[in-house]
Amino acid sequence: MPLRALLLIGALVLIVHLLLLQALPSAPLAAIRPPMKAFTTRTVTLNAPPPKPEAAPKPAPPPKPNPPLRKPRPATQPAATAPPPLAAAATQPQAPAEPAASAPEPMPAASEAVANAKPEAPAPESAPVPPPREVPVGANVLAIPGSVRITYDMTGEVKRLSYSANAQLLWMQDGSNYDAILEVKAFLLGSASQMSSGQITAEGLAPLRFADKRRTEVAAHFERDKGKVTFSANTPDAPLLAGAQDRLSVIFQLVAMFAGEPDKYPPATTITLQIVGPRDAELWLFTVDGEETLNLAHGAMQAIKVSRNPRKEFDQKIEVWFAPSLGYLPVRLRITQANGDFVDQKLQEVAKP
Repeated sequence: MPLRALLLIGALVLIVHLLLLQALPSAPLAAIRPPMKAFTTRTVTLNAPPPKPEAAPKPAPPPKPNPPLRKPRPATQPAATAPPPLAAAATQPQAPAEPAASAPEPMPAASEAVANAKPEAPAPESAPVPPPREVPVGANVLAIPGSVRITYDMTGEVKRLSYSANAQLLWMQDGSNYDAILEVKAFLLGSASQMSSGQITAEGLAPLRFADKRRTEVAAHFERDKGKVTFSANTPDAPLLAGAQDRLSVIFQLVAMFAGEPDKYPPATTITLQIVGPRDAELWLFTVDGEETLNLAHGAMQAIKVSRNPRKEFDQKIEVWFAPSLGYLPVRLRITQANGDFVDQKLQEVAKP
């Protein structure tokens, strides 16, 4: 389209718009604005609350009347035997009349009292408890047992896991020297052993060496010429006391004591011995508990029970039963640890080595 035609069309459009704007009525601004609302104010006067009436003052209490005055009595001359004044007599209380003493009840005759008396029940007799009696070391008649081999059925528990094993106690002596060996073999648990060797003296057994072997061996050496015990585990030396035993020889030392003088060890008798282990030495107190009946592989058997009760937190409780019918050989041994683990050996067979 040519430029001239475009300019002509634009001019026509502009003229039309101007004509339309002039045709609209011009309204005043006041007609467009919304009417203003008038505000009315009012003053309200609040009346004050009426004052509370004051309480009437309490009337003063009337004065108490004065007591009437008494006229004084004329003074009279008292007679020589005149009674006390009436005022004093009125203030003193009169003592009540004492009741007549009643006649005492007659006492029953002695025969009547004896007839009515209830017989007293006799006190129950209790068995006397024998007091503890300490047996001195070195003042015993001993009977050293001959060589013997003892086998045991062993049961035990470790951390609530029960197991069974076979145990053998071998004792050999020639009158001057001895050897004792305890061997234990358990399925899946392996084997362990203890060995004691020493001399036989007038005071009984005199150990020279004690060894405990599980995975490795640790031993204690009795150096009697130096009066001490040394340990291969490099633990401190211990003084060697009279009558000292190790943890294996003590069994046969007790056998020799019971077999030598059976009547010397009634129930409640205590025996104190120094016991040497693989790493230390300490005093053990044994107590004779008395006779018990055991049900073993050979049937019922009477045995003397001896106990070593723990005195410290981690001490073992050791119980040994000695059978008089077998020369006081140990027919049962039970060791209980502080945590409840235990080993219980019961006699299976006694034979010559």
